[in-house]
Amino acid sequence: MASYKRLCYRCKKNYVPASWKDKFVTCYDCTKKESSVEIQDPKMKELFNIPEDYYKENSFLRNIKLSYIRYNSLTDRQIEAFKETVKKLKNNPKKK
Repeated sequence: MASYKRLCYRCKKNYVPASWKDKFVTCYDCTKKESSVEIQDPKMKELFNIPEDYYKENSFLRNIKLSYIRYNSLTDRQIEAFKETVKKLKNNPKKK
């Protein structure tokens, strides 16, 4: 899939990796305030306890965490997709 960089929809300062499917992309700095809410559920707290760099790199992980914070629940498929994405990021470190 072709990817390119677009300006953040909110701040219009930072460039964010996007694809043709992404309509409103936001940077990590804009979503950081929303995602810094303390999570009460111990299972979900453990799930979202990953390095901050993963959230900076991957907008999907940020989106799943924000969905949980907003709706206080996730489907089984969302949890599995989150775990698979984290596993891929752990196995394939970003090459410079």
